[in-house]
Amino acid sequence: MKNYDDSEMINKLILDGGLEVAAMDNDTGELLYSFTPKIKEIMPELYQEHMHNVNSEIMNLWEKGFINLDLFQPDPVITLTIKALNKDEVKNLSKQERWSLFEIVRLLQRKV
Repeated sequence: MKNYDDSEMINKLILDGGLEVAAMDNDTGELLYSFTPKIKEIMPELYQEHMHNVNSEIMNLWEKGFINLDLFQPDPVITLTIKALNKDEVKNLSKQERWSLFEIVRLLQRKV
């Protein structure tokens, strides 16, 4: 497999339909990306690594009290807690944790 630098890989994944622009970082102005469902076909190993990271972030936010998880449903259900709506509490999260919470909120809004 060809070696790519980060920008080449991002461009390739966008063109192949595996990556999309999700938002802009308010602090740095950098574009933030999210994977599309197609990433599973394009790069299965990257998809598996991503899913492991997503699951770790979800468990982390659950342990910190920002989300509720109902794992007894056929499709696990995630809901926000009051803490997730408290700006001061959210400010105490790391940048990665805030991004993860932002993504959960964004995905929950899509379902409505």
